[in-house]
Amino acid sequence: MSMTDPVADMLTRIRNGQKVALETVSMPSSKLKESIAKVLEAEGFVAGYNVTELPGNKRELTVELKYFDGRPVIEKLEKVSKPGLRIYKQNSDLPQVMGGLGVAIISTSEGVMSDRSARAKGFGGEVLCFVA
Repeated sequence: MSMTDPVADMLTRIRNGQKVALETVSMPSSKLKESIAKVLEAEGFVAGYNVTELPGNKRELTVELKYFDGRPVIEKLEKVSKPGLRIYKQNSDLPQVMGGLGVAIISTSEGVMSDRSARAKGFGGEVLCFVA
């Protein structure tokens, strides 16, 4: 089965893992997914992540989920840009998630970063997802 939207798959795996209180979720790795995991970790939404080399030149990304008082730290994980409808925003139009409490993950020409970093550096780009 080919996957049309690997980022949506990643977000779904994280959401589903949290529903059943898993400690980690694993998925096939890609540079984009690794950079999303990096932003999630930097913003404090996940405990960490690592990439394992598998036979056949494949890599697996494992994300360590984070809970607070038994509840998932991530309350909302929402895909914004979809393969059929990409959402691009200029720096001045970058969305604020929950009045700045959440984070929008933006794919810019300088790599994947949070909306805060993108705003600070003056970048716009593709709005991948909202996390809160």
